[in-house]
Amino acid sequence: MASSKATFALLVLAMLLVSQVQASSLVTGSKAVDVQKNKGGQIQPQSCTNLCNYRCSQTQYHKPCIKYCNLCCQKCLCVPPGFYGNKQVCPCYNNMKNARGGPKCP
Repeated sequence: MASSKATFALLVLAMLLVSQVQASSLVTGSKAVDVQKNKGGQIQPQSCTNLCNYRCSQTQYHKPCIKYCNLCCQKCLCVPPGFYGNKQVCPCYNNMKNARGGPKCP
């Protein structure tokens, strides 16, 4: 009886883990930009507007996000995938700083 409860608990835990992995892959893969496409400034400058519109689509500070994302994209030719984070994909984008030393690019 005890081993069947342990087996059941392990099965439930495994199912929860699998569902979390699937959910996170759906969120990051649904409309996210391909990571390989963004390495080292390989995008065309005319693509910056669409990529920044997507990156800034879920922020409450839409206009400044668009402004700085486009500025960084024009210089680095790279926009990290997703709505937030993932800046390690674009070192130039990640390393740009504002006058206070904080991150310039959203």
